[in-house]
Amino acid sequence: MDVKQIKSLALAYMGDAVYEVYIREYLLRKGQVNPHNLHDHAVSFVSAKAQAKAIHYLIDHVELTEEEIGVIRRGRNAKSGSVPKNTSVTTYRYSTGFEALLGFLYLKEEKERLTELIQISINYIEQGEEEKHE
Repeated sequence: MDVKQIKSLALAYMGDAVYEVYIREYLLRKGQVNPHNLHDHAVSFVSAKAQAKAIHYLIDHVELTEEEIGVIRRGRNAKSGSVPKNTSVTTYRYSTGFEALLGFLYLKEEKERLTELIQISINYIEQGEEEKHE
C-alpha cells in the first residue's frame, strides 16, 4: 500500500482513531478511571478546537518535514461533506490536517515520530487547560 496515494480524508479517518486510542490510554495511565471524567477529559484533547490548536503549535514550534507539511496541507484542504456544529470551517479543516498527519504516520509505521508528535500535542493542550483553571 502506498500511503502517499491514500486520500486525505481517509488518512484523517485513521488518524482520528489512532489519536483517540492514544488519548484514552494516556488518561487511564494518569489514573483517570471515572467514565464521566474520562469522557470530559478526552473531549478536551480530541475536539476539533483542541486539534486545531495542536496542529498550529506543531507547525510553529516543531521541525516538521516537507512531507509532513504536505500531508497537513492536503488534509486541511480536503473537502468533507459537513462541518460539526459549534466549529468554524477553518478550525475543522486544521483539525482534519492534524488527523491526516497522524493517520499518515501510523500507516507509514513511523510509530516513534507519531508518538513524539502526539506527546508534544498532549503537553501543549494540557498546558492550556491548566492555565484556564488558574
